[in-house]
Amino acid sequence: MVIGSFDMNDELLMGAVDRLGIAAVSVEYRLAPEHPDPAPVEDCYAGLVWTAENATRYGFDAGRIAVGGQSAGGGLAAGTALLARDRGGPQLAFQLLLEPMLDDRSITPSSTAYDGTVVWDRSDNQSGWAALLGERLGTEEVTPYAAPARATELAGLPPALVDVGELETFRDETIIYAQRLLTAGVSTELHVYPGAFHGFDLLAPDSTVAHRAWALRWSALARAFDLPPVV
Repeated sequence: MVIGSFDMNDELLMGAVDRLGIAAVSVEYRLAPEHPDPAPVEDCYAGLVWTAENATRYGFDAGRIAVGGQSAGGGLAAGTALLARDRGGPQLAFQLLLEPMLDDRSITPSSTAYDGTVVWDRSDNQSGWAALLGERLGTEEVTPYAAPARATELAGLPPALVDVGELETFRDETIIYAQRLLTAGVSTELHVYPGAFHGFDLLAPDSTVAHRAWALRWSALARAFDLPPVV
């Protein structure tokens, strides 16, 4: 929510383009604290609307659009999917939620277990949410579009792949969100990677677990778009 840019994951996006033959759009959302909630998620939703409206212009199918992201981007993708459902579109085919930042309340065991020992620890997480939400942090004034774990109704959302590392702050909130999607009737694939920390696939891209994670992600996208299996 406080760092990053639209081009930081270009290599990964190009991997999807090359392997699947799809188009990829990366949104430059505004960052907190200069631009607190709802600016980031509204920027992402605006990017989704633009993508759907320009599908014909750029030669892709407006009926097969997925949203996805990693870490804060994963949380924003989940929030964007909620906005799309509640505002009546654009229609989504899939959501790819990678190590998503979903809950500002720090109420799960993993949200308090790691401090100074892993990437994006408890202190980092609290600082990030505080920058985004300010005085609303932890209160009932926080909307599910900012913190999707707060959503009371998850029915009607697109199918999802949700994944997370075993040794990270977001582990439990990610698992709970995936379970709630399934309970709400949303087709959901969940992976928890043993021994993996936050950002493991970016910091150790040649590791066995990173290769496995990306293979599963590419395969999930291929199924969502009704494309041939990824080799």
